[in-house]
Amino acid sequence: MMQLSADLLITGAAQLLTFSGLDGPRTGSEMSNLSLVEDGALAARDGKIVAVGKTSEVVKNVALLPGAQVVSAHGKVVMPCFVDPHTHLVCGGSREGEFLLRLDGAEYLDILAAGGGILSTVKATRQASEAELLQKGLKLLDHFLCAGVGTVEAKSGYGLDMETELKQLRVAHSLDNTHPVDVVHTFLGAHAFPPEFAGRREEYVDLIVGELIPKVAAEGLAEFCDVFCENTVFTIEQSRKILEAGKQHGLKPKIHADEIVSCGGAELAAEVGAVSADHLLQISNQGIKKMAEAKIVAVLLPGTAFFLMKDKFAPARRLIEAGVPVALSTDSNPGSSPTQAMALILSLACLGMKMKPAEALTAATINAAYAIDRGHLVGSLEVGKKADILIMDAPNYNYIPYHYGINLVETVFKNGKKVVG
Repeated sequence: MMQLSADLLITGAAQLLTFSGLDGPRTGSEMSNLSLVEDGALAARDGKIVAVGKTSEVVKNVALLPGAQVVSAHGKVVMPCFVDPHTHLVCGGSREGEFLLRLDGAEYLDILAAGGGILSTVKATRQASEAELLQKGLKLLDHFLCAGVGTVEAKSGYGLDMETELKQLRVAHSLDNTHPVDVVHTFLGAHAFPPEFAGRREEYVDLIVGELIPKVAAEGLAEFCDVFCENTVFTIEQSRKILEAGKQHGLKPKIHADEIVSCGGAELAAEVGAVSADHLLQISNQGIKKMAEAKIVAVLLPGTAFFLMKDKFAPARRLIEAGVPVALSTDSNPGSSPTQAMALILSLACLGMKMKPAEALTAATINAAYAIDRGHLVGSLEVGKKADILIMDAPNYNYIPYHYGINLVETVFKNGKKVVG
């Protein structure tokens, strides 16, 4: 191994979780393979990883630059930053009142039909200025960063009109430019039907296809196009039309699928070649088969099922056993999962969906990165990738979801620079 220079050296990790060695998301038994190195070390220069391996080998082959930072991770876990591939980061207001309604027995769609739910956040987001949305977004990103998240996806979908959808996406770009956390952009104009289009649903679909998608694409405001596909929201036919229109304008498809009822959303994801299908509580056996064949990432959101007091979670075990790559996300949003605590999501994945700790960690790192087409940049600790690194105050990786509800993140490095700790 030739001599390398580095401005960051982390040594002595009890367990270094690299998630290295595969090109693409992990599936099946591969999700339990963390490519773990005991007494591990990592070196980086100019924000990129230059060496990974046993401490003795890395130290021997790395020359430290003047002013280099050397950190001991003795007795701790070192791993990549978490990646959150499904959030509603940019929004106005909050909905703690609905929390009380749900405790009294109200269902999600009941609240939505009464003008609450998504529509109450739409109203607040339309009224909020870009500066107000930016300040709220920065605060949420601080929470994400302290929880060990280095990359998030951010959806629009709380505007449901041209002005506000563009406002949300512009704020998301501003957040990406001003905060250490990387923000990936998704257009979700098909999140709900705006009140002004009551009884005119097809007209709103035509507005999305004919005006919103072309405008978003022309301004380069989004990478992905998403749709909330449910029988009571956007039908399979409407969802197909929107996602195909997005593809024609260079927006990669993602889909909220089969959350409330089994309506064929997973099958549609396979048909249109979606990067991911998300939620999937009610996915059919055929949907699982189609997603496995098409290698579509299943983004599971156990925090949402938990917070909405559902009696079931997404069938993670069936998905994993069928060969579907599984990722995890907070679904951070003001109504159904107001959290940025990815470690809590790991615990819920284990307790609610019977995922093993290793599978959950894979799902929240490398597989989550592939769910937003960032697997070549983040999600694993490999030479050439971003030095987005966590030091966890945990003796081993099983301890992370086991010690639930506690933030075990001790230090966060983003692009090789310490930003937490």
